[in-house]
Formats: sequence, structure tokens, C-alpha cells
Amino acid sequence: MSKHKALKGAIAALASVATLGALAAPALAADTTYSPNGKSVSELAKHGGAQRIATIGNKNAKNVVLFLGDGMGDSEITVARDYLKGANGHFDGLDAVGQPGALGDVQAGTGQYTTFSVGNGSKDSAVGKDGDGKLVANPNPGKLTPVTDSSASGSAWATGTKTYNNAVDVDIYGNPQLNLFELAKAAGKATGNVTTAEIQDATPAVLESHSSERACYGPQGKTDGTSNNASKQCLINQLKENGGIGSISEQLLDTRADVTIGGGSKYFRQTVQGGEYKGKTVWEQAKEMGFQTVENDPAAMNALQYKDNQPVLALMSDGNMPTKFDPSKATAKDPAKDANPTVCTPNANWLGNQGSSLKDMTKKALDLLNDNPNGQKNGFFLQVEGASIDKQDHAGNACGQIGETDDFDQAIAYAMQNVDLTNTLVIVTADHAHTSQILNAQPAYALSTVLKTADGNNMVVSYGTAQDDSRDADGGYNGGDMEHTGTQLRIAASGPGAQRVIGLTDQTDNFYTIAGALGLATSAESQKALSDNGTVKVSAADGKFTADVDGFNGDAVLSYELKDKNGTTVVASDSSTPLSGVRVKTAQTTPIALDGVTEGSEYTLTVTGRQSGKAVTVDFQAPAANSADKNNGKPGAGNADKNGVIASGKVNNDTKAGPFGAALLGKTGTAVLAAAVAIAMLVAVAMLIKTAKAAKNDR
Repeated sequence: MSKHKALKGAIAALASVATLGALAAPALAADTTYSPNGKSVSELAKHGGAQRIATIGNKNAKNVVLFLGDGMGDSEITVARDYLKGANGHFDGLDAVGQPGALGDVQAGTGQYTTFSVGNGSKDSAVGKDGDGKLVANPNPGKLTPVTDSSASGSAWATGTKTYNNAVDVDIYGNPQLNLFELAKAAGKATGNVTTAEIQDATPAVLESHSSERACYGPQGKTDGTSNNASKQCLINQLKENGGIGSISEQLLDTRADVTIGGGSKYFRQTVQGGEYKGKTVWEQAKEMGFQTVENDPAAMNALQYKDNQPVLALMSDGNMPTKFDPSKATAKDPAKDANPTVCTPNANWLGNQGSSLKDMTKKALDLLNDNPNGQKNGFFLQVEGASIDKQDHAGNACGQIGETDDFDQAIAYAMQNVDLTNTLVIVTADHAHTSQILNAQPAYALSTVLKTADGNNMVVSYGTAQDDSRDADGGYNGGDMEHTGTQLRIAASGPGAQRVIGLTDQTDNFYTIAGALGLATSAESQKALSDNGTVKVSAADGKFTADVDGFNGDAVLSYELKDKNGTTVVASDSSTPLSGVRVKTAQTTPIALDGVTEGSEYTLTVTGRQSGKAVTVDFQAPAANSADKNNGKPGAGNADKNGVIASGKVNNDTKAGPFGAALLGKTGTAVLAAAVAIAMLVAVAMLIKTAKAAKNDR
């Protein structure tokens, strides 16, 4: 047995016990280091395990708008306020949300939340990879990590589950966790995603995809389509050509949010490598799937209108959008900077000059969601990200981050004037803190910029978190290596349920605040129940056979197996990792092509939800040639309906049906199940450790 196959087998074993583990939940195969509040890493890594206010109830809201300033810690807000408004100034958006009395009698609250993650990269997970994209599983996944990245942070508020840095909506074992868009769509609500970053970037990605690697932008990786870097940037098991659920861009289309506006258009020029759209660009796939598409055209974006079953995909720049202000450069200590403080200048390339500021995009998203019948009837969830506060902080670019904070503030101010705060909860927060600090004088051991503020004073902004000395020939900062910091963050809210942000909470609490306000399924049990009405219909047309799957809304991934009458497997989905299988199209039909079917032969098809454990089994006989008038009594034998359906089935929710049915699983059964899961987990971990040792000995 090869080392790679052994690893695949071990991780498959881990994945196979995930559903049972949700019932028995033994704390195995994870770092058992205890945090000060008494919870181990394995406990914190469970869905909802890091909540600080789990017992606090929710008030209902029809709509929720989440404003996320990427990297916008308290210091970044203060830097921008001092420069733009003066030290005693006031932001119309940022400083109004959560401020008692600022918005009349509307409920308001302000607090702080913790942002730690449970792994410093995919090396701390069960779905890490090597340089060729092959699986390298950590036998002891999970590690308490004080400083988060944007993907782990976003996954926390999008799913309620803490995870490792680099992860997108998967836990430390690689198991996909249902996100707010999937749950909102299952509840019939409209959804919107707006960002100034590439739409594949971490914060927007956590609402539309599941990925072990945040850089898995498209079917060819993070490229404009002129090369294929997928094996360098993706776990290869996740790629569709290898039987996986696909890249972030491909899953974005499967998720089918009602409104998606951002950057990253060049990544949609990639060529699809597997599945029914193989050989076409991602843009071509989007159009064939019925999206209204806009590529780098602000006028076309502003002209968009709601059209039934034609979601909006408007990508306004090749990469991240240009910043509002021209860049400034942090440099070493120099008295000349005090005598000649920097004044930020407008960037002529900023898309706000063409009608695509973050405020403009927020307005368009709100208009489209309010015109959407689902939005009108059931409400909506909208996320708006001011992305490049973070990106310019990384670059030590004070003017860049200030302009992006200003753009973000204006988008918030517009929303506050144009939503009904009696039925809409608005939350403003960030994903992690960052490097910039306000000082009295230029530091000796860090780079800095001296700015002239709105009240005429000098303000020193220091950048000192780069791990390497990256100064250029002029002594200025040369690179994007300033690091995040791990401090807690401001969170503010206005509208129904705003009281949940008061005090000290955690990022995962934000998931429960949003989902609870919208009445979405939050617990693992209620999410699994969303697949209770799952159905499968097998149809035949032109000699091809397809299984159409509906109602598995409690799942992100499906597996399937087709057997002939002798019990021999004809075709089956890959199950080597939790990211292998078929991506569920929530609240839509998920088609599965059934290859290898022979006319006239009998088959049994089983489709299983990988998260819920719900399954549908369908027995059918493939119609023989010229069998239209023949029916030997077997499902599918010449008795297709007008839609070509030859057989169908639905989830059996009879609790007495299986060996682990709830009616049969008493205390003894639970103990047996827990023991079975524990043994399975120990075997899987032992396989991983044995393989790792073998690999070490082979070096």
C-alpha cells in the first residue's frame, strides 16, 4: 500500500465517522491543550464550541446586513477618524451604528469579540497538503492560535465553527460546515455578497464555498487562466476533475447567491477542468447557468435590475479594486517627516469615480434584494466588506487604509438611511486587528508615516509587525508583510437583537446572532433536519441517465453509489476526503450523471448527505431499447413519466428503520455508538501516525 493511499484511507476513515461522531462526540484526535476557560482545543473546534453567550436569546429580524471592515481594528478606525474628521470628529456610519440614541429609539449595542483560531495553517488540520496538492494529514489536528487570518475568522461567523487559518468553512478535520448563505437559502431568503476585494478572497468566499485552502480560487488555481496552478494552491482531492466539490469560483456558481458584486474577474477566465462544463471558461459557465454577468463595467452594474431566476454576478475589476487614495509609504525615523507631514491625495483610478464605490455597490445590492420576491416575502441577508483596509495595512500604506475606511463608512451611512431598523439588524465589525498604531513621535525601531490631520495636527502612524526587514533602497517599506495582531475587536449593532453584541463575545457568537435573528437552523441537529425531505429522481434521455437530487438542504456535499443487481458497484463518488463528492446546490436541483448504465439492466442507487447522514435508495431498471410499450412491473422498465423520470425515492425518516434509529438507541446504544466511534477514530489516527513514521523513515 502506498503512503498516499494510506493517508487517503486514514482521512476517509476520519470522514466516515464524522456523522456518527456528531452523536457521540468523543474528544479524540485533536489537541487536548486546555485554554484558560477550561475548554480543550477539540471542544473549541466543535460547532458552537467557542460561544461566549450561548444562553442569550435572539429577537427576530426580517433582514440582516453585516458590514465587515477587513483588518479594521480600533486603531484603524481611529487613524481614519483623526485624519479625516479630527480627533473629536464623527463618522456618519461607523460611529452611529451601536450608539445609543444615535438612531432614535432603535435598539443599539456595542461590545468586543475574541478572534483566535484553532490552527496556524492547514498543516494543523487533517486536510493539509504538500506542494503537489496531495493530502498530508496531521494526526493531531487543532492548535490554539491567538492571531487569526481572514479565512478562519470569516468561517467562524459564517458557520459558528472555529477552524484553522487558511480554511474556508471546514472544521479542523476538513468537514464542511453549513454557512449563512446555505441556511438562508434553505429558509427561502434572498442573499447578497459585496466586496472591494476579489470575490474569491477569504471574506466573501466563506459565504459561498468550502475549501481546505483559501488560495483555491478557480479550477486552475489562483491564475488568470494562462497557467494551471491548481496543484500548488488546492488540495487536489477537492478539484472537480478528481471527484471533488470544486474550487471557490465554481462553488460560488453552485451556491447561486442572488447578488454577488466584487473584484476578481480575471479568475473567471480560467478553463473548467472537469464536470459538465469542462473546457469552458468560468464566465461561460456562469452565463449558461443563467447569471446576469457584468465584467469590469460600472455603468452596466448600475443598470442591473432584478430578473426572475437570473442572479447577478458583477465583477468590477480584474483583481482587488483600486483604492480611494493614492498610496503613502512608511519609512524609517526622519525629522524631515515631522516638518513635511503627508497629505493623502485622491486616486484617479478609484472606481468610485465611475459609479462603483462601495456605497454604490451597496445601494445596488439593497435595491436588487428588495426587488427580489424572496427578499420581499422572507427577508434577506447581505454581507458588505470593506476589504482593502487590511490590504493597505499589510503594505504599511496609511493613506490607502484611510481611504478604504472612508469608503466603508459611507456605505454604512447609506444603508442606515435606507433600511428599516425596526425589522433590519445592522452589524458592523471586523475580522481581525492589524498593525497600525498612533504614536506621539516617530518610533526608532519601526517604520512610520506622519500625517497632517483634519484639525491641522501631526499624527504619527507606526507599522512594526513585519517578521522580516523588507525596507527598500530608500528606507521605505517594500512588501506586504505587516502582520495581523490578535487583540479583540469592536462589534456594534443597531436593530432587533442588537443587545447580543454587548459585552465580550466571540466571532462564532456572531453566527448565532445573525442566524437566530433570521430564524435559521443553528444547531447541528436542526441543520441535519433540513435534509429530512430529500428526494432523488432517476431520469433517462437520449441514452443518458441522471439522478436529480432535491431537498438535501442540511448538507454541503453528497456521496452516491450505483450497484447492479449482483451488488457490484458500477460507479460511485470519491470519498477520499470530506471535500470529495458532489457539491450540494442548496434549494436547487443537484444533478448527478450516472455513467456505466446499460439499457435493460437493474440497478440500486444510494445517495447520502455527508453532513446529515440522510440517505435515499432508488431501485430501477434502465429502459431497454424500444421498451416504451413494455412494462414488466419493475421501476423504470418502459414506464417513464412525461419528464423522463423512471424511478424516484425519498429520505426515510422512520426512527425505527435502522440499527441506530432514535427509537432503538437508548443509554446502552449511545454507549456502544460512542465506543464504536472512539475505536474508529483511534484506528484512523493510528493509520495516519503509522504512515507519517513510514514517510519519515523513507527520507
